[in-house]
Amino acid sequence: MIARLTNSLYVIKSTAFAVVVCAGLFSTTSQAEKKPIDNAKWFHQTQLPDGNAWFNNEQQHYTNRIDNAYISDGTLKIVAQKERFSDQGKTKQYTSARLNSKFAFTYGRVDVRAKLPTGHGTWPAIWTLGKNIKEPGAYWQTQGFGTTAWPACGEIDIMEHWGSRQSFVQSAMHTPSSFGDTVNKGEQYVKTASSQFHIYSMEWSPQQIVFSVDNKVHYRYQPEVQNALTWPFDSAQYLILNLAIEADIYKNFDSAQMEIDYIRVFAVDADRGDQPIWSDEFD
Repeated sequence: MIARLTNSLYVIKSTAFAVVVCAGLFSTTSQAEKKPIDNAKWFHQTQLPDGNAWFNNEQQHYTNRIDNAYISDGTLKIVAQKERFSDQGKTKQYTSARLNSKFAFTYGRVDVRAKLPTGHGTWPAIWTLGKNIKEPGAYWQTQGFGTTAWPACGEIDIMEHWGSRQSFVQSAMHTPSSFGDTVNKGEQYVKTASSQFHIYSMEWSPQQIVFSVDNKVHYRYQPEVQNALTWPFDSAQYLILNLAIEADIYKNFDSAQMEIDYIRVFAVDADRGDQPIWSDEFD
């Protein structure tokens, strides 16, 4: 997500795949009302890290407002809106939300059940960055862990989606060996990506990282040589959920949302049907 050209985790409804290392719940007492995210588990990343803007020529301000990220009817909504908004001395025409997990992990399986937005110029992503990333305003940077520049910290893009390619999702890896560029990647055709929920998964072991949608694998990252250039993935990563707006957003764009039913992190090599170590559930 940082380079296109070029979370602690949460949630539990069932244990269909394995042991949960950490699961987070976007809880709500009233299904009819907007409720804020759990700030004990998630951090709103709002600071502009690239001087006056976000990376990749993103057009939005990320905010910590409930209008841009809230819980209702048992799901998390991340909402991008067209609106004039000023923050940090800069005025932009769009707002959205970017959440960092206050949980970081090394190896395991991540499952995210999500429904994606529609609209040319929308760019939702479910991804991870190294806990050690040196990035102004990132949660783990504020906690004193920011020692390593991107892409040496490693980036795992579990799911990215562009409204200009409505029926495709992509997974990718960003490492120093590719100079941060999107070289190591794979995609899958998902016709109902924006009309139905699908489970986007990443399985991370010391040997490889495998990506799938609804258990159908579309990409496997397994470099022949593992070193700091190809494999900065033996240290903790944290989750990021965001919905960006690209420069080519349609002029008639009003709003769009990424809806997330659950997020689950499972221990590496856990068996199907194992009980979670720690879990929360939507009611």
